[in-house]
Amino acid sequence: MNPEFEMMKEGLMLFLTFAGGLVAGIAVRTYFLGRKLRETEQKAKQLTESVTREVEARKKEAELAGKDLMIKLRQDFERETKDRREEILAAEKRILQREENLDKRLDLLEKKEKDINSRLVELRKNEESLQKKTEELNKMIEEEKHRLQTISSMTKEEAKALLLSRLDQELVQEKATRIRKMEEEIKDTCEKRARQVISTAIQRCASDHTAETTISVVSLPSDEMKGRIIGREGRNIRALEQATGVDIIIDDTPEAVTISGFDMIRREIARIALENLISDGRIHPGRIEEVVEKAKKEIDNKIKEEGDKAAFELGIHGMHPELLKLVGRLKYRTSFGQNALQHTKEVAMLLAHMSGQLGLDPKIAVRAGILHDIGKVVSQDVEEGTHAIVGGNLARKHGEPEEVARAVESHHEEVEQSTIYGILLCAADAISAARPGARAETLETYIKRLESLETISNSFKGVDKAYALQAGREIRILVDPHKINDDEAIVLARDIRTRIEQEMEYPGQIKVIVLRETRAVEYAK
Repeated sequence: MNPEFEMMKEGLMLFLTFAGGLVAGIAVRTYFLGRKLRETEQKAKQLTESVTREVEARKKEAELAGKDLMIKLRQDFERETKDRREEILAAEKRILQREENLDKRLDLLEKKEKDINSRLVELRKNEESLQKKTEELNKMIEEEKHRLQTISSMTKEEAKALLLSRLDQELVQEKATRIRKMEEEIKDTCEKRARQVISTAIQRCASDHTAETTISVVSLPSDEMKGRIIGREGRNIRALEQATGVDIIIDDTPEAVTISGFDMIRREIARIALENLISDGRIHPGRIEEVVEKAKKEIDNKIKEEGDKAAFELGIHGMHPELLKLVGRLKYRTSFGQNALQHTKEVAMLLAHMSGQLGLDPKIAVRAGILHDIGKVVSQDVEEGTHAIVGGNLARKHGEPEEVARAVESHHEEVEQSTIYGILLCAADAISAARPGARAETLETYIKRLESLETISNSFKGVDKAYALQAGREIRILVDPHKINDDEAIVLARDIRTRIEQEMEYPGQIKVIVLRETRAVEYAK
């Protein structure tokens, strides 16, 4: 055979062998790659299914948590709605009750008005009857005169004298008869009436009521504190009384000190100062004056807060701060035993209700109601006019509407009522003051007497401060040592005593004490 052909044959066989091995290798590699790809796809599918299951589980948990939250929120909302509904129902009941009370009061006023009108008609009839009887009597007298003149030879003057003497005798007899009749009636009713008067007096002058309105009690940590409050030779208690203008009563009451005074602001300042001194422990005259000044500032802040609070409760905006301070001072004042701030708020609410019923502006009505008594807290320092006129001038001065100022100054009819708000304010003031237990005239008279006592003392030249103490049985006067010497202090005490005797009416006697104190103060630097 041809060698070249053999070589070609061998080469072809080698090529075919190489090609077959290459194909077999590729097939094997393809098989393993496919197997690995299938395993990877299976793992990816398992991972996807695991992630899907976890997402579904978390989704279900989130849905359950959302449903729980919705249920809780719904329950909270329903509970709050129920509470709010109950509050609204209670408020509606209160409003309905107040409306019923006002209707009853209006009915009572209408009945009283009808009764007064009927009495006026009856009085007119009695007046006409009396006039007719008077005319008949005059006619009878004239006839008697003529008869006497014709029967006797008396002159007109003698007949007149005889007739008058007869009339005098008849009148004396009639008067004696009436007196005996009245005495018998009095004997029948005096015992019953006396019991009523005594029971009323006991009710009005109850000691608990007096204690509530004229004293404050401060608790002590121990009875040893009483000695520190008194101080050496009583200097601490004297300094506290002079700085506050009240009586500090230290008696056998265990762990308590009583503060007595008619002025509620002074009593409150003394109470706060004494409590601060007790908690601090440093009690001496210099420290007492410092603490009293801080207590006065604290009371001023409380007064401002009370005025702002009252204005907020009544929905009043834009009122001058000075007017709000005067309103706040009413909290520490009583009028015939009734708290002046509470009375003021009652009047304002009544006035707002009445003005709303009549189609008027409730805002003006409320402002007039809350300001109607502010003159009471400044009338001691202002000479012109009563508290109503002073209050109207203050309202006008601090930018209140003219309708408000006119209503305030005319609510006691001292000024002619030119607006309907003044008439409504007068009615609301009477309604608030006329409710049972609102006023006790005895306390008001007592406080006015003490205020008059201080006013008289402060009117003298050189007087720095004057405090009425011991229920008005003592007036303590502090004078400026640079204006009043020792001899003038003696004369001043006598002049004040004379003025009190001339201008005031009071039970018992009043002790006038004039204190002149000179201090020397230096600061070591």
